[in-house]
Amino acid sequence: MLSRAAESIYWMERYRERAENTARAVDCSLQLSLDAPAERESPWGPVVLASGDEELYKELGGTLSKKAAMNFLTFEERNPNSILSCLSKARDNARSVREIIAAEMWQELNTAYLYVRNAAADPAASPTPHEFYTRVKRHGQVFAGIADATMLRGEAWHFGRMGAMLERADKTSRLLDMKYFLLLPSVDDVGAPYDGLQWSALLDAVGALEFYRKKHRQILHADVVDFLVLNPDFPRSILHCLLELEKSLRALTGTPPGQPGNDAERLLGRLRSDLGFCRVEDVMRRGLHEFLNDVQVRLDEVNAALSTIFFTPSATLADGHSHDQ
Repeated sequence: MLSRAAESIYWMERYRERAENTARAVDCSLQLSLDAPAERESPWGPVVLASGDEELYKELGGTLSKKAAMNFLTFEERNPNSILSCLSKARDNARSVREIIAAEMWQELNTAYLYVRNAAADPAASPTPHEFYTRVKRHGQVFAGIADATMLRGEAWHFGRMGAMLERADKTSRLLDMKYFLLLPSVDDVGAPYDGLQWSALLDAVGALEFYRKKHRQILHADVVDFLVLNPDFPRSILHCLLELEKSLRALTGTPPGQPGNDAERLLGRLRSDLGFCRVEDVMRRGLHEFLNDVQVRLDEVNAALSTIFFTPSATLADGHSHDQ
């Protein structure tokens, strides 16, 4: 498979997943702003902080108002990580590999982009914010379902799968980090009624609330962290994403388990192993923000290693299989 085609599929899925997860974060903040007492910290500062684009937000003159933050994260074309920007780049990547992906995948991605672009051009014609972000999330879920039902489990599938899983792991960590920033004003709020509302909104944002409640009776922060970071069976937990990412990476390289053949496998294997043997008590003892920040840095390292191995002009796999350009 051409490395440029593999890179396009990888980034098509990363940007598509990023748009969906940004919609989840904004929708979560909407729910928090509705439930928050008047004296509480606005959730819009933390959601911008957790996105990693705070400096750009300030450069563009953004305030901590609901309207400014929502526009920056949703429609701002100067923000490369806004929903509109991500869907535009996902669509561009999809267009370059239309002969590889299913026609229905292209149609769904194009529909999602046009929906958000039209909403940006005519906000008055848009539905309520909750309905809008729900529809953006639904487009992402439909696209993933079509890809799962139509694509051969070959190289294209695995490159797309790696992009989606790496992005999802990163965004789950950032959603959890958003909760950390909300707690910054006072750690005395831990365990208070509003603390429980925040954790519930966060679980709901990633579609985990129902399954969390089937496993745990109460909303306790340690149990939520355990569920979203260390649960190998929940599709949006960080550990689950790493396990799926590792499966696709090994499918591409043919490397047996326990015998890493390149930097990406070594970096990913160490991170997956660290989380696999970690207990939630270890996470909380270290500090949730510090732990999540370390995960995000290590995911960036995995991404850089994948780019070097698969997408650079001289890319060569450890087993000697070269990739054409």
